[in-house]
Amino acid sequence: MSGVVPLGFPHVAAIEPLTAPTGEKGEYVVEQGIPEIRQRVWGLAARTDYTVSFEEFHHWAKEERAIEAEENKLHLEKHPGFFSNLIKGRLGSGDQKERELHAENEKAEEIAAATAAHGRNSVDMTVTDAEWRTAARALRTSSWGTIFYLITTDILGWSGAPFVFASVGYGPGVALYVIFGLAAAFAGYNIWTVFLGLDSARFPMLSFGDPFLRIYGKRSRHFINFAQSIQQFLTVAVLINGQTLVLAQLAESKICYIVVMLIIMLIGMVSGSMRALSHLGWLCNLSVWLNIASFIIILVACSNYAPEYTVIFKSTLIKTVEPIMTFAGPPPAQYQQQVVGFASQFGAVNVMVYAYSGALLFVAFLAEMRHPWDFWKGLLVAQTFIAVVYIFFGAYVYSQYGQYSASNIGNVVQPLRLQQAGNVLGLLTGFFAVFLYFNIGMKTVYLEVCQEILHMPPISSKKGRWLWYAIGPIYWILAFLVAAAVPNLSGIVGFVGGLFSINFTYSFPAIMYLGYIVQNAAALPGEGFDPSTGVTTRHDNGMKRWTRGFLKRPFLSTFTAAYIICALASSGMGTWAAIEGLISIFGPEGTVATAFGCATPL
Repeated sequence: MSGVVPLGFPHVAAIEPLTAPTGEKGEYVVEQGIPEIRQRVWGLAARTDYTVSFEEFHHWAKEERAIEAEENKLHLEKHPGFFSNLIKGRLGSGDQKERELHAENEKAEEIAAATAAHGRNSVDMTVTDAEWRTAARALRTSSWGTIFYLITTDILGWSGAPFVFASVGYGPGVALYVIFGLAAAFAGYNIWTVFLGLDSARFPMLSFGDPFLRIYGKRSRHFINFAQSIQQFLTVAVLINGQTLVLAQLAESKICYIVVMLIIMLIGMVSGSMRALSHLGWLCNLSVWLNIASFIIILVACSNYAPEYTVIFKSTLIKTVEPIMTFAGPPPAQYQQQVVGFASQFGAVNVMVYAYSGALLFVAFLAEMRHPWDFWKGLLVAQTFIAVVYIFFGAYVYSQYGQYSASNIGNVVQPLRLQQAGNVLGLLTGFFAVFLYFNIGMKTVYLEVCQEILHMPPISSKKGRWLWYAIGPIYWILAFLVAAAVPNLSGIVGFVGGLFSINFTYSFPAIMYLGYIVQNAAALPGEGFDPSTGVTTRHDNGMKRWTRGFLKRPFLSTFTAAYIICALASSGMGTWAAIEGLISIFGPEGTVATAFGCATPL
């Protein structure tokens, strides 16, 4: 005699023995035997279990948020003072709670490592629910203050703002920064909402692809993880380019340019020793203040000295010295730095979007927060701070330099000593951004490729740690080769912005959010997940269910769908503009060389 155990069962009375799943729905065929309780595997091994239903993920996420709310209430009672604690934690010795979470006992670490490899219920030891949750929480140590500093670390954001204004003019520049900033905040809200609704200690989410698995299925997750890996890889290549150019100018071109790139690559490999984002918190804190110092240096330089024209001649289509010009709207063709016309203006949009592209990392940030509900605080403060800085800095420098406001603005300022001072600070903050993107990018590669596909040890284990150290240099060497082949910053930034950043910052979060709200709204009376039996009940599936969910929240669903369409259209136009810009720079009449040589290509 045989039967079928339905989808979604952490505690189901089953009949042994249990055979392999029979299909995509995760159904199990059982034969006559001795009845017993069959439990799901929990933990990192279960986060990609496609047999778990959306309703089960959502149920345990609500339980997790309730527990976190109680824990946070106790935490605030012990540590009152909302902003005083933030300042104390960032400028002083750090938050006591965060230090306590770092100092989890050896048993909790052992449980966390074992469950990462095999799941909570396969660990050969007696583990209570409380002990398991303590082990799971040991991996989450970041506060919202840390998240603020992580989001504001991006070195390419504010430095590219003058180039944006030089491409589109004052009016469109301000308007676009505000519009895209608000749209990026909405995307951050999308990710935050979905994370709170689907993440739990039982089924944690660690990467951008995890929510797509829980909403749309495993194929969508593979696509997202592949695209995310490529974008982060190219971002590291962009940062290598920027750092190499700065260091080459500091060395006054006395060192072969390709050798400088190798030095940057070797320094970057050191970041492989830092696997937790909390280890980067103090670096990102310092990075914000160093960015402010660089910001002031450039403002002083552009207010008192002319730009360094030779740098502009090497990196743009402008080849002559003319009076500095500024425009309220889009500048005429002769004042454009890349391809002329609409493509040039949309190329500037790519750079702007690239500056707002931190949404790619938001799931990873949330995964390491001890209280993810607080994420909105870091997001709101960071986005407001970033938008104000971008607009002020971009408009002011454009007023002084006009059409010569290049994307590599730190290398355009004079005199040389002031430029070198800014470059030293830029070098440090650039390395912090390199460490951050390498950390997240390597985690994605290790978790989604090495651990899941190649079945390597979990990253939290001793063997996994050594494999992390071994794979890091390969990642860096490949990024180095790409950076050397395409040394033009505005060109590669535009391409990454158009093809990847627009989608990860705007399209994908909204697609994720739309699926989440539709699935929630589609539930009928009597449907849902029953934790006592482990059974998920649905009365229907397919397009009928999706249509019903969409129509139950018509305004929000329609708005989000329109947002997605606009974002996808922007990505298409942005990618086209970036390709046109690269053709104009590297085409038959282009003068920009690769970095495989001793001469500085920019």
